[in-house]
Amino acid sequence: MIVKLFPDAEAALAAVKDGATVMIGGFGGAGQPAELIAALIAHGARGLTVVNNNAGNGDTALAALLKTGRVRKIICSFPRQVDSQVFDGLYRAGRIELELVPQGNLAERIRAAGAGIGGFFTPTGYGTELAKGKETREIDGRMYVFETPLHADVALIKAEAGDRWGNLVYRKTARNFGPIMAMAAKTTIASVHDVLPLGALDPESIVTPGIFVQRVVKVPRSATGPAGFRQAA
Repeated sequence: MIVKLFPDAEAALAAVKDGATVMIGGFGGAGQPAELIAALIAHGARGLTVVNNNAGNGDTALAALLKTGRVRKIICSFPRQVDSQVFDGLYRAGRIELELVPQGNLAERIRAAGAGIGGFFTPTGYGTELAKGKETREIDGRMYVFETPLHADVALIKAEAGDRWGNLVYRKTARNFGPIMAMAAKTTIASVHDVLPLGALDPESIVTPGIFVQRVVKVPRSATGPAGFRQAA
């Protein structure tokens, strides 16, 4: 019998190794798996490469992970914003490496990994520092840059509900990077608020099939998000 449910986040993350590449879902606080990030901090893995849309807000969740000094490199689209002081301090001190990727390219590089695509050409970034050292090609009179897929050892994502097979459904914009990250990682760990009986999820509503999910953890529902913002009803 297939059962992918784990008793808690700590048990689900126990096998994460030093030097792992970890994708973390979320668009700011929306869809950010705060409980899984907290478990990763408690786990103590070092030398991590983190793939995320941004580089943390305030001093909680992803920012708290960066603050531990265990993240060697971050690959993201928006490393600096009004409350990204943790990343800013680390970067200025030379304690973290940054790979800046335009948001569309970031999503497509992750999707390419999950789809088994060896890379793709995009006009985004051509003629800028972001294209330095990369293959370029003219296609139909327009210049393109070759981008490679982004694979991960582990993906930490947040879903609304799941079942013991790992089938997942999401809540509104909390979906964001979760589905493609689940496909791009060797091991996907999903936090859910509800675990439903097998067959209770409408097959037409399942966004991430269980074949892409290895571990599921039920976490309590909170009235506020990781940054203290109240969740919409």
